[in-house]
Amino acid sequence: MNAAVWKVGGRTLDFSRGGLVMGIVNATPDSFSDGGRFLLPVNALEHALGLEAEGADIIDIGGESTRPGSLPVEADEELVRVIPVVEAFVRHRRRPSTLLSVDTSKARVAEAALKAGTDIVNDVTGLRGDPDMLRVLAGTRCGIVLMHMRGEPRTMQQAPVYHDIVGEVRQFFEERLATCLEAGIAPERLCFDPGIGFGKTLEHNLALLRALGSLRVADRPILLGVSRKSFIGAVLGDPSMEAREWPTVALTAYARQHGVDIVRVHDVRPNREALRMTEAILAAR
Repeated sequence: MNAAVWKVGGRTLDFSRGGLVMGIVNATPDSFSDGGRFLLPVNALEHALGLEAEGADIIDIGGESTRPGSLPVEADEELVRVIPVVEAFVRHRRRPSTLLSVDTSKARVAEAALKAGTDIVNDVTGLRGDPDMLRVLAGTRCGIVLMHMRGEPRTMQQAPVYHDIVGEVRQFFEERLATCLEAGIAPERLCFDPGIGFGKTLEHNLALLRALGSLRVADRPILLGVSRKSFIGAVLGDPSMEAREWPTVALTAYARQHGVDIVRVHDVRPNREALRMTEAILAAR
């Protein structure tokens, strides 16, 4: 098993002991997967606690949809959607060990969420979207997820082109690592996400999945988010959301076999079971 560690606040996460499951809470009206079911803070909290009960190690709360074609949300609106859920989850979580993540690319939202008790900032722009984000995070001890995305959500799926998708994503990780180090952010705080479905065609996504084992930079952990994404429906020839759930579980097992440390999913229990089963087989070799 991979021996990478991740420093999150005062904790050290050791992935040689097992991968982690990040459960998704979309506090938005326009999520591609749940269409606004968790926009109200009370519904988002209930969902977060349900994911924790299913075994989520991390709860990831987002207040801005980043589905293809989505429009940006003002920081004030994102704060209204996210902060009450963060505060409520901090008060009501059942396990002190459950980590809390905020999915945002805005420094104001990240700063407020960290003050409210968030442990991780998950930025789909890789800390490139808001010029204040590096400064804000440099003054904290939170864990940081940097994702690769070509373009922006509104336009990212309009004919994305790469000469070498695997090499370019890895180069992006290396550049982001160097930028964070220059800003005073310790490398042990960083985790990288190849951004499946973010400015990538079906062929690009499959190429990245084939090359998961070669994407690691400086022994930093890898997070993978493929849950319910449209490329699964494209492979299966079935666009329904329901048809994507079990293929997501299969991808979780595949990802762990190829060195992924964290899977970001909508359905926690089956994906957690796939992780544990895969790890048992790999340990028995």
